[in-house]
Amino acid sequence: GVRFYTYISTLHLVMEAVAENNKKLIILDRPNPNGHYIDGPILENNFKSFVGMHPIPIVHGMTIGELGIMINKEGWLKNKINCDLKVIPIENYDRNIIYDLPEKPSPNLPNKKSINLYPSLCLFEQTPISIGRGTEMQFQIIGNPDWKKTDFKFKPKSMSGAKSPKHLNEICNGIDLRNSPLLNEINLEWIIYAYNKSKNKTSFFRSGFNRLAGNDKLKEQIINGLSEKEIKLSWKKGIENFKSIRSKYLLYN
Repeated sequence: GVRFYTYISTLHLVMEAVAENNKKLIILDRPNPNGHYIDGPILENNFKSFVGMHPIPIVHGMTIGELGIMINKEGWLKNKINCDLKVIPIENYDRNIIYDLPEKPSPNLPNKKSINLYPSLCLFEQTPISIGRGTEMQFQIIGNPDWKKTDFKFKPKSMSGAKSPKHLNEICNGIDLRNSPLLNEINLEWIIYAYNKSKNKTSFFRSGFNRLAGNDKLKEQIINGLSEKEIKLSWKKGIENFKSIRSKYLLYN
């Protein structure tokens, strides 16, 4: 249920290949574990990449089937080509229920908590801050060796799904988010806090951060000291416009 989770980018490319070869694509729809809210900036065209191919917010609140229909009908495929698409819907689905998935969607998303925190913590991937890759707490903790000593510490190690994690074999001082409340919005307070805590602010944001954000504004807003509330106010118009477009493609209440 997140723009930079690249399964939807793979779906986009599959839809193009299917259309170009005059085949039919069937999507067996599935629950979106972050389907209960919509949040984040809309991706701007100049920042399209494999981690963001569509003008949608970071958290879009759609199933993969609904999004496939949207991609098709909005003409987002190459040369506005149309895919012969059929979606098999989920029975008795309620997007406002937070589902426990029967299998983890990724080695680095091991449980419901990590999935819930993923939209907020993935932005840290393009900063010096570890989000727990190389531990058993992936996307449930944040930390850095340069932070002042904290009660919570962790040491990333090479492991399946994280052969060379950030800060490999270094002790990271950090924050344990495993007992934080479940989110129904993106939390920006953590990345604002981490930026303000950084010793070297000029190298905090790495080259791929704007691709994750979908624009070059979020980085500048954090650098310029805007609050979470002020930043989110700048997203409001784009989200409302997206909701209007999205409503045409919803298969479930």
